[in-house]
Amino acid sequence: MHKSQEKIPFWRVKKLNQMNSEEWESLCDGCGKCCLEKLEDLNTEKISYTNIGCELLDVDKCRCKNYAKRDHYVPDCVRLSSANISSLKWMPSTCAYKLLSEGKNLPNWHPLVSGNTDSVHEAGMSIRGRAIAADDAGDYEDHIVQWPK
Repeated sequence: MHKSQEKIPFWRVKKLNQMNSEEWESLCDGCGKCCLEKLEDLNTEKISYTNIGCELLDVDKCRCKNYAKRDHYVPDCVRLSSANISSLKWMPSTCAYKLLSEGKNLPNWHPLVSGNTDSVHEAGMSIRGRAIAADDAGDYEDHIVQWPK
């Protein structure tokens, strides 16, 4: 197949607001970083990540236990959209939604690029093995970490 005949991936052709729900959802690499609890200093507005998963996050699978109804159980859960992604300062720099909103491409370890759903974990880009459940946390300030950024 000639280079000109190769199919261009949808994320290189469409803007975020042009994607259908299946395309949109497939952008999530399953890293779980956005579902870590964060602390914000109200004076400086500095965001600090913790290694604590939200109460619905399965820290081993790096997935929400009740994705469809997450905002019912966790009222401050933010549903990502093409309209709000660029304003969410706390999103990790490796997030596909953030990268694409900034005009960047997906990294080689992203499952859509690699064709392997485990590539995000194999590349060490997920929370797997580094996060704890909210029930096990105790004082959140004792769990501030630098790695999710």
